[in-house]
Amino acid sequence: MKIYFMGICGTAMGNAALLARAAGHEVLGADAGVYPPMSHVLITAGIILHEGYDPVRLEKLAPDLVVIGNAMSRGNPEVEWLLESRAFAFTSLPAMLHDLVLARRKNIVVSGTHGKTTTTALAAFLLRANGRDPGFLIGGVPQDPPVGAHLGVAADPFVIEGDEYDSAFFDKRSKFIHYAPHIAVMNNVEFDHADIFRDLADVQRTFLHLTRIVPRNGCIVMNGDDENLRGLGNAPWTRVVRVGMGAHCDARIAEFADSNSGATFQLWWKGELWANVRWSLPGLFNARNAAMAATAAGLALNPARPTELALESLERFRGVKRRQEIVATTPQLTVIEDFGHHPTALAETLLSFRARFKGALLTAVFEPRSNTSTRRSMQDAYMRALSQADEVYIGALNRPERFSAQDRFDPEAVTQQLETQGLEAHFATSNVALLEMLIARTLPTATAKLPRVVVFFTNGSFDGIIGRYVAAVG
Repeated sequence: MKIYFMGICGTAMGNAALLARAAGHEVLGADAGVYPPMSHVLITAGIILHEGYDPVRLEKLAPDLVVIGNAMSRGNPEVEWLLESRAFAFTSLPAMLHDLVLARRKNIVVSGTHGKTTTTALAAFLLRANGRDPGFLIGGVPQDPPVGAHLGVAADPFVIEGDEYDSAFFDKRSKFIHYAPHIAVMNNVEFDHADIFRDLADVQRTFLHLTRIVPRNGCIVMNGDDENLRGLGNAPWTRVVRVGMGAHCDARIAEFADSNSGATFQLWWKGELWANVRWSLPGLFNARNAAMAATAAGLALNPARPTELALESLERFRGVKRRQEIVATTPQLTVIEDFGHHPTALAETLLSFRARFKGALLTAVFEPRSNTSTRRSMQDAYMRALSQADEVYIGALNRPERFSAQDRFDPEAVTQQLETQGLEAHFATSNVALLEMLIARTLPTATAKLPRVVVFFTNGSFDGIIGRYVAAVG
């Protein structure tokens, strides 16, 4: 089959294109900007890329199927031509993945407001470390496994990141509804994606829909400590396995401790010690990601005794790019990039860094970019999260014209509130101005008394200022 991907250079679309290529299909695609690193990976795999969207070109290419990415919307010239002409069949990315990859696999679908990418990478990594060849699709750039997408063998599980965001402009169901879960991993549930969900109950509703398509011979691996997941009620149609700190959990995390080199914890299964874990990833949230991944992977291999999955390999797991990733370090300055963009993620990460970098001055640099973080409704939650730092710098609001003044995030008000709590707080109307401020105020000097940790939080590029700041560090 000849498959054409619209928006092919996005992480999810590019990795899905690689899976289709590995499955033997002819693959090509287009994007508004053919950009690395995904463009390089795709070209190396023999996939032809086109710059921009052109209906005349698409007609000449004559694909058997067009996969329309989530970023595409009405008004795109190729979308409009497809709708008018109906010349070729088209589908969403999640539907294509179901039909071509997932329909007959034993799928581990990793869902949740936070931790999906890391947990997906961990489950795939653990299965590979235990001698299996799982398929996987990871919605980021993992360091372990060494690639973001792999078809694997049909006899082994397929691990996929299950996003609750909608599938396409013509399919408003959550992506994970398409993924045919045998095991549904549910890390946590909070209100997010304010552009498509009305409130927490609306988010919980789509997660409830996910539970309803888990077969009776599969299971739900649920964070047993999450109150919002408990609000989903029981799932008597399938097995539910709970993971967390509480005594009621089947897989229980105990003796957690953070340190400068990472963290240690114990993982117990139904009162039996499964493993003592020492690894480089900080924070209780990452320990929970590991416990969720281990439980899901272990149950996929042996539903009666998941502890047959060995966990020693966690010690060498390096994580995912842009997830608490140290991008520069000197004796006086550590620079970290993090994909965090929800207030809970910001707060948990800052708390873990407080334990990891004892005695250091903790500086948080935040870009309000996501559809949730740019709205006024979450402003107080962001203020509370950022108050875990010693210093706060807030960058330019992404596309502020989308909201009225009373509905959009107000960085000046947040910095003023933080200053009343004794924090040093600043904001800038452009990210270029923010970079200049950071270089002037945070680079080490001969008179600096404390080491400093600067953490950049963004789910985008931050207009390239992270790389430029790192370059200024020297």
